[in-house]
Amino acid sequence: MPELPEVETTVNSLNILKNKKVTNLEIHTKKLRYPVPLNLSIKIINSRIVDLRRIAKYVIIDFDKSNSIIIHLGMSGRLKILRNNILIKKHDHLVFNFTNNYKLVFNDPRKFGFIDVVKSDKIKNIRYIKKLGLDALDKNLSIDYLYKKINKSDVPVKQLLLNQYIVAGIGNIYASEILFDAKISPLIKGKDLNKYQIATILKSTNKILKKAIRSGGSSINDYVSPDGTLGNFQKNFKVYGREGLKINGAIIKKIVMYGRSTFYCPDIQNK
Repeated sequence: MPELPEVETTVNSLNILKNKKVTNLEIHTKKLRYPVPLNLSIKIINSRIVDLRRIAKYVIIDFDKSNSIIIHLGMSGRLKILRNNILIKKHDHLVFNFTNNYKLVFNDPRKFGFIDVVKSDKIKNIRYIKKLGLDALDKNLSIDYLYKKINKSDVPVKQLLLNQYIVAGIGNIYASEILFDAKISPLIKGKDLNKYQIATILKSTNKILKKAIRSGGSSINDYVSPDGTLGNFQKNFKVYGREGLKINGAIIKKIVMYGRSTFYCPDIQNK
């Protein structure tokens, strides 16, 4: 699943569409994770993009007629920017046609993503947005905030980092990398973390996510940015997907937590 760095990279790539007007919308699949809104075409055709942004793992595209579309890429979704005439490929579910022959294509092999259209000033009231915790790169994400959220929890810290209602944007890959950077075991429970350890996790979160964004995200699980560029942060993975290898003489181990693969170094992550 594209995580915060991949979604941020996607949004940055979409900036080429700013001030472009939607001239037509082709809907080739009516149901993704949820049905494509029936009023989508009416709401956005002849509207011009005025802003593009990210909320957690959601791509937000704001239009000049006070409507916004919200796109979640699901497990395998991606957006593609193309020009001129194209052949619709398998899994190209929606095609937004813009002025100057630009096209924005929503492709999702597994159909776990979705698209929604809402009034721009109502986005924060949407159920799945309203429930989100602070963004992982939000300046208000403080030691005290996170401590209050997890200091009574029996849940392991790795799983707490994946809880979008606590911190929004972190997924399985970056949770493993963040905890390795912080030298904290993914198995330690939230209630057993002190404020110093939480501060370390927050520092590593900021470091890892920003470095991943600068690298264009991680091009694994078929993620490619809208302009076709492959991210290369996977070259910087310290533990994820490296089971059995050594780092500073310590063996990287893989375990399964809550049904998800977790990679860590017990000899290094012993705090």
